Amino acid sequence: MAAMRTVLAAVLGLAFWALPVSAQVVTKLPTSDKVVALTFDACEAPNKAAYFDHTILDYLEKEGLPFTMFPTGLFARRNAQELARVSRSPLVEVENHSFSHPMHMERLPPDRVASEIAATDRLIQSITGRKPIFFRFPAGNYDAATLAEVEASGHRVVHWTFASGDPIRGLSPQHLEEWVLSKVRPGDILIFHINGRAPATGTALPVIVARLKARGYRFVRLDEMLK
Repeated sequence: MAAMRTVLAAVLGLAFWALPVSAQVVTKLPTSDKVVALTFDACEAPNKAAYFDHTILDYLEKEGLPFTMFPTGLFARRNAQELARVSRSPLVEVENHSFSHPMHMERLPPDRVASEIAATDRLIQSITGRKPIFFRFPAGNYDAATLAEVEASGHRVVHWTFASGDPIRGLSPQHLEEWVLSKVRPGDILIFHINGRAPATGTALPVIVARLKARGYRFVRLDEMLK
């Protein structure tokens, strides 16, 4: 586990800066009940085409599991037809993960930050019929000014309780299962990737879900808990 933590820190390089008291980045559901939120980033950056990982998506749909997806605008545009189909399910929530997945939005000028959010909102609303209410920073990187910019746009920032690390190259399904199951607590927001770049997740996810169910957990969309 210590090695896994070291790898996660090195690969993800998440930066969390000092924030004003009013700012809030949600990393936990407001409950002590045995519920967790399954969330899936669907990242696509310029010149890096990405598509749905059907091993994951087919499993979620077959099992009837509620989940929240955070696609970038580029991913949503490329996968518009399928995203529209998936979003018609009442179990699925689609939120905003920026348009082009800039890894350090805190380094962007305010007008670029605003356009990354607004363009993705417009696109997702045109595809799903619903405007996103939550935002997730690419790689979790932000500063106080950028967070304020996102909040001013009317979005609540929702990250994750702990990083699963599922995009780590060479990660085995067994290690992913062990890591996640050792960390999960009531109210956790779990993060995985559904854009075809986390090969261990499709195998590990059914095991994780089955074992959490055996522990008495149930699964929720973010908007069910974060009114």
